[in-house]
Amino acid sequence: MFVVTVEFQIEPAHVDAFREAVLMQAQNTLDHEEACRRFDVAVDPGNSGRFFLYELYAGEAGFQAHLRTDHFVRFDRVVGDWVQRKTVETWEMVI
Repeated sequence: MFVVTVEFQIEPAHVDAFREAVLMQAQNTLDHEEACRRFDVAVDPGNSGRFFLYELYAGEAGFQAHLRTDHFVRFDRVVGDWVQRKTVETWEMVI
């Protein structure tokens, strides 16, 4: 399995809109991408603009396909100006 983690820091004025957009993105991914097995969205209780995503794909090819989907491209375009910082890491699941 291929794991992707993403940490976002969002501009304060856009936190609510980002929350709505990222939750829709997670649902679209789970509903329309067979390779996506999990898509969790978490927020830092002490910093409402700090979001953490945990995504699990059947393999790296599934994640690469995800990056080309219409819903991801649309999400990335919409939220791009709201993001102060974004860190993406990939992992290989051991167990």
